[in-house]
Amino acid sequence: MRARTLITVAAAGGAAAFGYASVIERNWFALREVTVPGALPEGARPLRLLHISDLHLTPGRHRLMSFVRTLEGLEPDLVVNTGDSIASPHAVTCLMDALGPLLERPGAWVYGSNDLFSPKPKNPLLYLWRTSAREHDRDVPDLPWEQLGEEMTAAGWQDLNNGRGRLKVGELDIALAGVHDSHTAKDRYDLVAGSADVSADLRIGVMHSPEPRILDQFVADGYELLLAGHTHGGQVRVPGFGALATNCGIDRGRVSGLSMHPQVARPDGKTAWLHVSAGLGTSPWAPVRFGCRPEATVLTLLPR
Repeated sequence: MRARTLITVAAAGGAAAFGYASVIERNWFALREVTVPGALPEGARPLRLLHISDLHLTPGRHRLMSFVRTLEGLEPDLVVNTGDSIASPHAVTCLMDALGPLLERPGAWVYGSNDLFSPKPKNPLLYLWRTSAREHDRDVPDLPWEQLGEEMTAAGWQDLNNGRGRLKVGELDIALAGVHDSHTAKDRYDLVAGSADVSADLRIGVMHSPEPRILDQFVADGYELLLAGHTHGGQVRVPGFGALATNCGIDRGRVSGLSMHPQVARPDGKTAWLHVSAGLGTSPWAPVRFGCRPEATVLTLLPR
């Protein structure tokens, strides 16, 4: 009788936790505010950078779209989208409508794997001992990635997929570089390699997945702020332990939020701020978040 009671209680607790994670926390959107000291030249006006990532948008995510529409009210100076924006062939129009006036602001973006390939059901426990890097079994994308790219570029946002860009934001001259998705083996850092322009007021490196080998190359080339997503902040966090997995090469302690890279000083003294977004969405096949609310982040960059 005691064993049966324990099983019943455990099942009820598990059902309650899943219900909370899939219905409440998954739709409990947060706005994070982070200060990045010393990122701008002395005397510069602070810069407000809105970092969004991993919407995994499908047409039915009305609460998510409504939250994204509110972000224009923050009046950011710059918007950076680090990928995995869509998860449905019919989501591009929904995404552009949700972004709305944000597209009129200076912006930049890169692709994630789910901008090209529709999500598939997977056993989430596999992520405890391996990542999804380069395990895609499809060669031909089945999502409208070209339409997505064309519409964001037509709106004026910089395409940083294995490319460089330049933006004038207020009085600041910003140099940017980015790479395509590394988990589908489309990243080509060699196409953007080389020292970042020292004449720029700020140098930003953009990628979807914060892989250490890519982060190291950006730092070596002189980029001072690195932006990534992909991790979902772990998506499930255990109290007292944190994220169970990162699904990439970065350590669990930096699965989301602001940190320095590298954590151990390089011989040449170069280092960069790294911000990893926990993202706003989830795969339609894993619609839960636990201890890890979906988020957008405003980074306030301050002068030296």
